[in-house]
Amino acid sequence: MPATLRHFSINADDVDRARRFYEAVMGWTYEPWGPPDYYQARGAGTAGALQERREIAGRPQSVEVTFGVEDLAQTMAAIEAGGGRILTRPFRIEGVGELVWFEDTEGNVLGAMQYDREAGQ
Repeated sequence: MPATLRHFSINADDVDRARRFYEAVMGWTYEPWGPPDYYQARGAGTAGALQERREIAGRPQSVEVTFGVEDLAQTMAAIEAGGGRILTRPFRIEGVGELVWFEDTEGNVLGAMQYDREAGQ
């Protein structure tokens, strides 16, 4: 089964300012969820979030994209076989699934998530 775009996160230096911007420009609304300064976007067409800027594998992020995959171990092997690099060990997000961050052949940082069946894959 092909990987599907399942989630994006917009990283912001000023989360409140960014929230006001995207509410006005895109018409999205936000609900607090999880850690401080983390909001789920409503109305974005796919699962989205707005969060405080962070780094993945020492690199500051602007937009994070996560693809849903059937088999995380198989996907990780395919990433490496295709010339990509695994940047983080897989980690579990309770009630959601298991996530790994990787670098593609062009230096882009992306996520691959094996969603829990209960999470509505």
